[in-house]
Amino acid sequence: MGKPTSGRLVLNHSTHIPGLIRILEALTKLEGIHTITPGVISRTKGHIPQMQLRVSVPIRGGFKIIARLGKTVQEVFILTTLSQEQLEELLQR
Repeated sequence: MGKPTSGRLVLNHSTHIPGLIRILEALTKLEGIHTITPGVISRTKGHIPQMQLRVSVPIRGGFKIIARLGKTVQEVFILTTLSQEQLEELLQR
């Protein structure tokens, strides 16, 4: 087998949910994760006291993840060969 390659984290936005980048950087080191791109950040009504990541919808080549903390929500696009179940399991850790 070839050497494990780590995924890529695309930082194209200037704002991110506090602590999100650290989590995404850890995800890029996992096998099956290819590219992670944080997307649109917005406000929501509900308040989530701790970071919450959940798989939203499948996209071509991966999944859209919703990251929430406090009243802030951010889309994250993950290109991966993992199944939705495998990705959800990784996000729980």
